[in-house]
Amino acid sequence: MKRLTFLMPVLLVALVVAMSSVYVVDERERALRLWFGEVTAEINEPGLYFKVPMIHEIVKYDDRILPLDTKPLEVTMRDNRRFEVDAFARWRISDAVQFRRAIGAGGIGAASNRLETILNAELRQVLGDVKSQALLSSDRVGLMNAIRDRAHSKAVRLGVNIIDVRIKRADLPEQNLEKTFERMRAEREREAADEIARGNEAAQRVRANADRTVVETVSQAQKEADILRGKADATRNRVFAEAFGADPEFFEFYRSLSAYRTALTGDNSTMVISPDSEFFDYLKSSNPTGN
Repeated sequence: MKRLTFLMPVLLVALVVAMSSVYVVDERERALRLWFGEVTAEINEPGLYFKVPMIHEIVKYDDRILPLDTKPLEVTMRDNRRFEVDAFARWRISDAVQFRRAIGAGGIGAASNRLETILNAELRQVLGDVKSQALLSSDRVGLMNAIRDRAHSKAVRLGVNIIDVRIKRADLPEQNLEKTFERMRAEREREAADEIARGNEAAQRVRANADRTVVETVSQAQKEADILRGKADATRNRVFAEAFGADPEFFEFYRSLSAYRTALTGDNSTMVISPDSEFFDYLKSSNPTGN
């Protein structure tokens, strides 16, 4: 019984030591075995492995493609337009030993911060060399590939591969939006003023043409009326002349009757005139024709 009591702690310690000597690496991981902080082995294959307790340290890293979402970054383009760019990247650990030596004990979190710094620098460098139109056109794909290649060349020394870089959003900063809207509004108001000015100018031309047409039409009508009136007066005078030539005394008699009709009609029926006035010669004569 005493022997069993003595063996139980020994077996328990042996079990703990055995359990602490075993570790598992699955297919989604790669591991490093450290000895007092120095890398002694890299495990890339999944399986069950052994270590020396209290001496070996096992560090595991995710072997999958990892995301990296950057914070919005303000970039000044070559045409001095400023954009707020939001990008993301996909990366993967390519060399776990190099990754450990470059990043240290910070692991994935420290690596993400380092990669974000690299990505932001390349975003500013690449986008700063092009005009804003390139960022808003089909050239955007080429810009993203250029950023990816430049960031990858710098991330290799961290033991990392940059697989892809994408720009999710490229907008004007909030403080520039109002200025842009004001500029657009001013441009539209200027265009509207130009259209109104052109419309007024066209209206003035139409109005001037209409006034000229009215003057020309009235002048032509007045000319034709004067011609007709002149012809009528000429005809009338010719008729009067012929009548006067045929019988001058009868013509005078006819003219006197016309004068009587005009003078003694309506409100002009009362006249104050000398009785021996020549106006009443035909009224006083008992033989108007002289026969």
